[in-house]
Amino acid sequence: MNKTKRTRLEARGWRVGSAKDFLGLSPEEAALVETRLALSQALRSRRVAHGLTQGELARRLKSSQSRVAKMEAGDKTVSVDLLVKALFSLGAKPRDVGRALQCRVTAAA
Repeated sequence: MNKTKRTRLEARGWRVGSAKDFLGLSPEEAALVETRLALSQALRSRRVAHGLTQGELARRLKSSQSRVAKMEAGDKTVSVDLLVKALFSLGAKPRDVGRALQCRVTAAA
């Protein structure tokens, strides 16, 4: 959130914080949420870059379009393993997964 918007909201009595604060997450839980979001965003970006629909990716994974949609939304019912497997199916290397995680952590800090 940009500083101007934050200032405006706070001036109107709103409290602005993080999802971690709002949900009362432990550092470990917050790290898991950030990891899941980083992987899901990387998956969507890579799928789009390959010119694939969610349905086409689903067929590659022997899954369903709705499952891919959940993967890209960072749904808690999707395992981190499945997110990483999907990234690998799109040609990602372990270093690409590491970069996705590093970018998300840097942006969240």
